[in-house]
Amino acid sequence: MTGMKGPGIFLAQFLGDTAPFDTLENMAEWAAGLGYVGVQIPCDSRLIDLKTASESRDYCDELSGKLAAHGIAVTELSTHLQGQLVAVHPAYDTLFDGFAPREVHGKPAERQLWAVEQVKMAAKASANLGLTAHATFSGALAWPYVYPWPQRPAGLVEEAFAELARRWTPILDVFEDHGVHCAFEVHAGEDLHDGATWERFLEAVQGHNAARLLFDPSHYVLQQLDYLDFIDRYHDRIACFHVKDAEFNPTGRSGVYGGYQDWADRAGRFRSLGDGQVDFSGVFSRMAQYGYDGWAVLEWECALKNSDDGAAEGAPFIEAHMIRLTERPFDDFAASGVDRAAIRRLMGLSAE
Repeated sequence: MTGMKGPGIFLAQFLGDTAPFDTLENMAEWAAGLGYVGVQIPCDSRLIDLKTASESRDYCDELSGKLAAHGIAVTELSTHLQGQLVAVHPAYDTLFDGFAPREVHGKPAERQLWAVEQVKMAAKASANLGLTAHATFSGALAWPYVYPWPQRPAGLVEEAFAELARRWTPILDVFEDHGVHCAFEVHAGEDLHDGATWERFLEAVQGHNAARLLFDPSHYVLQQLDYLDFIDRYHDRIACFHVKDAEFNPTGRSGVYGGYQDWADRAGRFRSLGDGQVDFSGVFSRMAQYGYDGWAVLEWECALKNSDDGAAEGAPFIEAHMIRLTERPFDDFAASGVDRAAIRRLMGLSAE
């Protein structure tokens, strides 16, 4: 019986200029040494030539082969940075230029076109790699107005999501054409940041089959959102899973918004696996209950613990929580083996 795959690890937070974090092969060897069997690859030119991957199955086969030599598979590709640039409010133009090539800095329209093409190429590259899901962000046009004063003018949110749908629908069509699910990470700073905004977006894209979710419970802890109920509500659209911990310890001084403090000083902060408050037994049980058969991927972000320690602890933590699905009911031993006629007699019914 198929089930969840893992443990995997998202490489974005570990990528650097020195070994073993400088090349994809080195990172694969490092990850394998820690007990991971999959890597989620950000679409960064230091790790993957996205254009070539979108055009050449041979290139993708060679990339997969190099990882397989270390016992590693590709879990998904990620365009979190590029997806963010599909929709950018002007307030963030200067900061988000750093996510794009220098030639489009200061040129929001050109930067947006570049981002759209990047995400479309990622859809094609994912198909060439034999993947069925992709991780990304939605971007945001309405985020500056999430808790507004003065109040939002009527129609602003509706128009923001209509525009988001206009931008994403052609991208989703490419994913659909290539048999890949486009999984949006529900995340603060994105217009898709909770269940209500997800529903609004899904309605705006007319229930597009390629539109899916990346589930990461840590962001829900920081919002004080019921992440188990989220799985109950939206499990049929969950295509990716980031295993990340967090804690929320409010005081009379600081709460959800963080008070502009550094991460270590906030009431809500990300933690390494097992150091926070996420009920991972509940999360993994829910995912197994609903038949999630994608990857469980560590995303390490911690306000306190060293990244090397967080990565080393992540694989055994995920392995210990993964549930191998049962192939028969637990009470099979007590089956009576009676036929239909006997069943009818048990209820006082005559045989048909």
